[in-house]
Amino acid sequence: MVLNLIKLCVGCESVEQLQDWIKLRTQEQRALGEPAEQFHTTRMVPKRVEELTDGGSLYWVIKGTVQCRQKLIDIRPFRDAEGVSRCHLVLEPKLVRTQFQPRRAFQGWRYLDPKDAPADLGAAGDDAEMPPELRRELTELGLL
Repeated sequence: MVLNLIKLCVGCESVEQLQDWIKLRTQEQRALGEPAEQFHTTRMVPKRVEELTDGGSLYWVIKGTVQCRQKLIDIRPFRDAEGVSRCHLVLEPKLVRTQFQPRRAFQGWRYLDPKDAPADLGAAGDDAEMPPELRRELTELGLL
């Protein structure tokens, strides 16, 4: 059974800004001779790894709404220099925009059942080209 994660994208103002950050980070990795892969470091290690890596995604909450997702490729636990357990959520660098779904703030990540996840834009016959600001406002008004 597939399972997803959901997490706040702290400090990020838009999907475009997140995409720029991913691009910059992978360029820095290449310049340092490191493998260019996108990952997010988190303190807690998910226990349901097989379900997450069986087609699951990390859904990003940006400015109070789920706006995009990235496919989870791998989950790699490790210990940092201070001996603290952490893990890398290895992600496909491609962002997939989703329908806006309001979310309250929370700490860390949470499991997200596929039935509760927002649909990808374009999947439900919606207008994927709608400006994000307009989409957010219409969602807040309950019109989308």
